[in-house]
Amino acid sequence: MRVNDIQPEAVVDGAEADSLPPDSTHPESEISILDLLAILLERRRFIVRFVVGAALLATIVALVLPVRYEGKVVLLPPAQSSSIGSGLLSQLGGVGAMGSLGSLASLAGGGLSLKNPADMYVALLTSRTVEDAMINDFGLMQEYKEKRISDARKELERRTTAVAGTKDGLIRLTVEDHDPKRAAELANGYVDEFRKLSASLAITEAARRRLFFEQQLQEAKDKLSTAEDALTKTQQTTGVLQIDSQAKALIESAAVLRGQVEAKQVQIEGLRSFATEDNPRLLLAKQELAALQSELSRVAGSKQDAGSDINLSKGRVTQSGMEYLRRYRDVKYQETVFELLAKEFEVAKLDEAREGSIVQVVDAAVVPDRKASPHRLWIISGATVLAFFVAIVWTWLRNRLSYSLNLPENRQRVHIIKSLWQTKSTGV
Repeated sequence: MRVNDIQPEAVVDGAEADSLPPDSTHPESEISILDLLAILLERRRFIVRFVVGAALLATIVALVLPVRYEGKVVLLPPAQSSSIGSGLLSQLGGVGAMGSLGSLASLAGGGLSLKNPADMYVALLTSRTVEDAMINDFGLMQEYKEKRISDARKELERRTTAVAGTKDGLIRLTVEDHDPKRAAELANGYVDEFRKLSASLAITEAARRRLFFEQQLQEAKDKLSTAEDALTKTQQTTGVLQIDSQAKALIESAAVLRGQVEAKQVQIEGLRSFATEDNPRLLLAKQELAALQSELSRVAGSKQDAGSDINLSKGRVTQSGMEYLRRYRDVKYQETVFELLAKEFEVAKLDEAREGSIVQVVDAAVVPDRKASPHRLWIISGATVLAFFVAIVWTWLRNRLSYSLNLPENRQRVHIIKSLWQTKSTGV
């Protein structure tokens, strides 16, 4: 007798049926382990052939899959630390005209860093500029057999993984390639291209400060040159070459104060580009600016016109002398601003140099001595186990379907469905 002939609802005699619970007379709703075992034993050839075939197919696929090697590089992003130049400038707080340098150095301090700078460096490492440079330098369009650089970029992104560690803060970049030597070269190439990109960007806080003060310093230099030319022309036209010591002292005092006010305003502008209005450094800078403006008003007067910082009696100075004083005042003012900004620019350069090459290489990529993929044993064993369970399920479902179709009521339903289908097909 075949297993398909096993009738789960086999008829029992009347005495036994009366002794069983009502639901036990319909065992077809239950899965019998013995019935399943009998079905599997009957269909064992099919199961063995299916599993062996799946294992052979998985073996062929595992052997055909290209071998991939991984080049790995570990990077250390720069630490967000305070400025080393702020301490140097604070020591100059009480030295003559440079009295505001100590407070001006507050811009060089910390407290304006990013929340998670490692994520920013990961984004820069995998930016389009870096990827396009990699494609051109290593000839990846020919290597990946792509006609468009966008397609080559997608393939490179598929083979590249860059992750910032949440615990140690290190950046781990991995590149896959069929050639182990090339995989290591690609991973190290990312670092080289990123350094080239970072050289043209103000990434760190010190670099941003250096760029800001560089722009301000250039403007102050141009203004100083213009003021010196104007003073020279005034000397030539008026013939005034010297002024008395009292006028000179007043002019220099007022010019230095004006220069300190200007430098403080530049500092506040720089702080606002990095910090919020409630930042302690910004609040301190505003208080210092108010104090400098108050001192300037006491020395130069309440009005801030072109000549109000010259607190001299017009009866004591001729018109030509007054013109010379104004030009001399402008030169001293621009000299003070230029000197203050030059100091801040040097401090920012010092901080930027201390940070070094933006990121440091902890572990450079080396030629891997073991392939990363494919894992052939895992592929074959996984496919074999999966095929075994699929064969079991298929065998059981096939048996249940065959038994269900052999029931008289189901045969009648199938006959009705066939008749309706034939009638619909003939159009009758």
